[in-house]
Amino acid sequence: KDFQLHQNYPNPFNPSTKISYQIPELSFVTLKIYDVLGNELATLVNEEKPEGKYEVEFNASRLSSGIYFYQLETESYLETKKMLYLK
Repeated sequence: KDFQLHQNYPNPFNPSTKISYQIPELSFVTLKIYDVLGNELATLVNEEKPEGKYEVEFNASRLSSGIYFYQLETESYLETKKMLYLK
């Protein structure tokens, strides 16, 4: 088992999407949303999690249409993926 950050679904989305990830061991996990300028818009997860698969919903109804990024970070893993919000 490895760390995995999956592509959000659906993508493009309006107004909410699901982001799933997998962690192979007990880890402190942060999952954050950023705009194209790198500004942090939301923190969806910020806690220690046991090994397993997880899914988080992100609602972008207060944001404008465009490209956003989501980033999963642990002590030993970092991955960023792109998503598209279309109103």
